[in-house]
Amino acid sequence: MAEQERVLFVHAHPDDETIATGGVIATLVDQGAAVTVLTCTRGERGEVIPHELQYLLRDQDALAEHRASELAAALAVLGVTDHRFLGDAHARWAKQSPRRYRDSGMQWGSAGAEATDDAGPDSLTAADFGEVAADIAAVILDTHPTAVVSYNEWGGYGHPDHIRAQQAARRAAEVYGIPFFAIEPRGSGATGLMEVDVAEVLDRKRAALSAHRTQLVVTDDSFALSNGEWQPIDVVERFRRVHHEPDGPVPFRERSLATRIAGTVATLILGVCAGVILTINHQSSSLIGTVAVPLGLLFSIALVIALLAGLRIAFDTRVYPGAAAVGLIGTVALLSSTSGGGTVLIPNNAVGVVWAIAPTAVAFVVLAWPRITPRSAGRMKAPVVKGSPLQ
Repeated sequence: MAEQERVLFVHAHPDDETIATGGVIATLVDQGAAVTVLTCTRGERGEVIPHELQYLLRDQDALAEHRASELAAALAVLGVTDHRFLGDAHARWAKQSPRRYRDSGMQWGSAGAEATDDAGPDSLTAADFGEVAADIAAVILDTHPTAVVSYNEWGGYGHPDHIRAQQAARRAAEVYGIPFFAIEPRGSGATGLMEVDVAEVLDRKRAALSAHRTQLVVTDDSFALSNGEWQPIDVVERFRRVHHEPDGPVPFRERSLATRIAGTVATLILGVCAGVILTINHQSSSLIGTVAVPLGLLFSIALVIALLAGLRIAFDTRVYPGAAAVGLIGTVALLSSTSGGGTVLIPNNAVGVVWAIAPTAVAFVVLAWPRITPRSAGRMKAPVVKGSPLQ
């Protein structure tokens, strides 16, 4: 069966392909499978270990060129003849001009790993998600893989480029019905693993690791990154089949720009409409015994809470509830701003004063309230190992 296999490996930077999947790549090549390695960036923001190559740190493009040559050498050792950089002519959605995705870098923030503050607009994580996924889809359409392999949902160890590569590769694979396999690092705790013994090709994996000289120091059975922490060269590489499970709306940052703008405008208009309707009704009251209960005010505040909190819960962004809050608060302010004595719609009485303040108070609480997502809840807090249109 191996001679009919066509496997697409999607990696973030040069060296990732060998560290995480070098043994399986060599094994598949030996078995006659068609292997394509797709590298998303050229590792422009990587470290440099050898003293005599430190000059590369002064020029990201020079470092990128050097790392690309290291990658070519490593892939030659592994036997790969089809390698592509994402965004190049053979890894770009039809009729789109070639582009270059750059390394986003990584720093550790309060929520875990994140792109560096100075990651440019051409970095992988800053690119439109649909564009990244479409470019990967172009490679799928060209190579017709029987399987797509990339990282698990945490990107192995949390690097934002790894996470973006995984998300986009998985989305493209799901759209075209291609089985997706996640790379699981040693000790990940994942179940249902497919473990591949790569002892027979370990010498080639070791030689491929050694080709990445700027990034790695390699001995007979281990390697170290620039942090100096030694790790064993995996003799067993682990993978997990990921089945498509629809998981609700596409995250806000992964939507197209047009979709984000349309959603923001729609929620802004929703806020304006709510502001007008609730302002008209907020003065309503009912007698309960001899007490006039401001049911209109209570009802209006309850609907403001429901609207803003509902948007906050439904979407993984503050943009939509924020837009609704701007529309709502702006409308209330406009309807109450004609004179110091109040207006017909918002008179200068206790109920009117409360209504003028309440939407702002509710918006502050709702927008300030933290949202814990599965991704942020499960993200590692410190490094352990390094491991179109489709929306």
